[in-house]
Amino acid sequence: MNIQEKIMENIDINYSYQLAKRMENYRSNEVLGYRPAGSVAEFETGELLKNEMEQIGLSQIRKDAITVDGWEFHKAVLTYTDEDGIQKDIQLGAYQTTLVTDGSKEFSLVYRNKGTKKDYEGVDVKDKLVLVDINQREEWWINYPVYQAHLKGAKALIAVQSGGYGEIDEESLNAQDIAGPDDAPAFSISRKDAKILKSLLKKRGEIKVFLDSDSRVKKNCTTYNITGCIPGKHKDRIILLSAHYDSYFSGFQDDNTAVSMMFGIAKALIASGYTPNNTIMLCAMAAEEWGVVDSNFDWSTGAYEQIFTAHPEWVGKVIADLNFELPALAHGTRARIRSCFEYKNFLEKFLENLPELTRAYPDETTITAPIETWSDDFSMAIAGIPSMVNDFTGGKFMETHYHSQFDNDKFYDEKVYRLHHELFSLFITELDNTAVVPLCFTPVLKKLEKGIQSITCDSIFVSDDFKPENILQKKEELLTVLQAAKRTAQKEYLQISDINKTYRSLLDAEKTDEAENLFTSSRDLEQTVLQKFKAEQDAFVRIDWYGNVHYPHEILQQKIHFLEESILNLSENNRNKALQNIYEIDNNAYAFMFDEEVYNHFTNYVFNQPKERLKWGYQRLMKHTGLYPVVQELLGNQDSMQKNISYDKEMQYLKKVLKDQYHLLSDSIADSCQVLKNSFIDE
Repeated sequence: MNIQEKIMENIDINYSYQLAKRMENYRSNEVLGYRPAGSVAEFETGELLKNEMEQIGLSQIRKDAITVDGWEFHKAVLTYTDEDGIQKDIQLGAYQTTLVTDGSKEFSLVYRNKGTKKDYEGVDVKDKLVLVDINQREEWWINYPVYQAHLKGAKALIAVQSGGYGEIDEESLNAQDIAGPDDAPAFSISRKDAKILKSLLKKRGEIKVFLDSDSRVKKNCTTYNITGCIPGKHKDRIILLSAHYDSYFSGFQDDNTAVSMMFGIAKALIASGYTPNNTIMLCAMAAEEWGVVDSNFDWSTGAYEQIFTAHPEWVGKVIADLNFELPALAHGTRARIRSCFEYKNFLEKFLENLPELTRAYPDETTITAPIETWSDDFSMAIAGIPSMVNDFTGGKFMETHYHSQFDNDKFYDEKVYRLHHELFSLFITELDNTAVVPLCFTPVLKKLEKGIQSITCDSIFVSDDFKPENILQKKEELLTVLQAAKRTAQKEYLQISDINKTYRSLLDAEKTDEAENLFTSSRDLEQTVLQKFKAEQDAFVRIDWYGNVHYPHEILQQKIHFLEESILNLSENNRNKALQNIYEIDNNAYAFMFDEEVYNHFTNYVFNQPKERLKWGYQRLMKHTGLYPVVQELLGNQDSMQKNISYDKEMQYLKKVLKDQYHLLSDSIADSCQVLKNSFIDE
């Protein structure tokens, strides 16, 4: 029996399942669960995991203290009187805000539709509870109506999901990161309970209720990431496994099963007698769901702090972070590994040579790229650690069960869970038998090239002093440099592959000294490759206002397209179509529905806060294009179909903005060219 077979034989799915269930015992809210950042429940779970690392035989176990904003949510119970005069209680979910009533207190409750600025016209909500509908997938995030209510003087906002999340059941509650200030309280309510309250409010306009709440944000508190190792021959070369142990509700799928899968994999490796060449490290991350007040980037705080504050020296030592999320549920028709571009080639080759694994999906496992911002692997990658995650965004789970009390073991899929144990256990051994981190830069350069090729400068709406030929010249220079960079990348990856192939054959032949000599002689090459990876992350990884990952030029091209279309629409007197295009630019969708103070707050806090508050989003957003005044002027003109209406003022402003975007695009192309010349060309 070879080592792969021994590892597979020692995978104990029941162990992982039972550990995931044991994690449910620690909760802040006795009724609903919750194990949020910095809470006692999170601390107790960390202690459980630390002890478990000791039990399964890990070494170098430690608790890394990190500073986050914490949250304790003990209760939120709303009491109302029904049509028959009987008092009834409603369990509310909560968001990361502070409201402590010190017992049950009476409030007036009103319903304000979707909680936009229009919904408050002529209505006094000072010190009242405001009930609103929300669809966070198709409309806006929770922070906007919450802050709108706060500015109107409301005591708290209570949101009911109207599509988007928690669709599985009428009794479903939902929780998400608040991305807003902690002194604007917010709670969630089920559709079933909201329906009853809406019926009462329809008859009376306003009702008296009682709220008993204990929700507290604690700024700058200490929590812990828990690490343990299987020591390897090369102690400073590390393969990292990570998953987060904070949660909403019971967190069975998100992310108990991921944490326990890490432990299950480690247990199988140890039980099989596997002796790693490199250190295999487990890191149970705190504060993934939320961890910093009033930031657009308030999730993945624990991972960010681990690599940027607690252990920045991991950069250059960790050759891969294998992050895990929701691995015990079928997401679509196939297992997928979402990877940084640079690991794509190696992963695809790995899949080609796998032995027969548990058949959990009808389709074959695939690799997708790039990584996204929705999990801890993004923080690792931008720090300079190549990363990946089992892809968890396919299928309906995110819309139905995600972040609700229905995230439980009723939807546990043992075959999928076993497949992920097998797949990543074997991938660890594959990585462990490399002498040089197997990164290939060709895929990321090819995607960059494709995007640059699509750039045109044929706008008729920019001023005469704009010279499009400057962009086109820079474009051609970049394309030329990209050709050289691709040749270098292909040559380099061939060299890496040859070294790793030779290293593996030497290990298999038990020629230990020769293998070690090859490994030692390859250290400079590995450091060069990892430095290139970091340079690439700094230069090419940007995000839009909704957290999607793009190249800088892609974001600028999108904005240019929508600006040009909106100007064209106005020139044709089509106000409505112009507004549709403006809606797509940066965060200007929020200019349609909320007060300017709300819009400005959630725009400015991205640019006017220090790095320690913005975490992994620091300087990842491109320059903002603020169009609030234009939106309001166009919305205020209700006679848009009259041919004598002039939009010259709005068009001139948009043309100025468009010109700025073209200049930014020109600078972006030049910057990309320089980065490639400095770091990616050997010829």
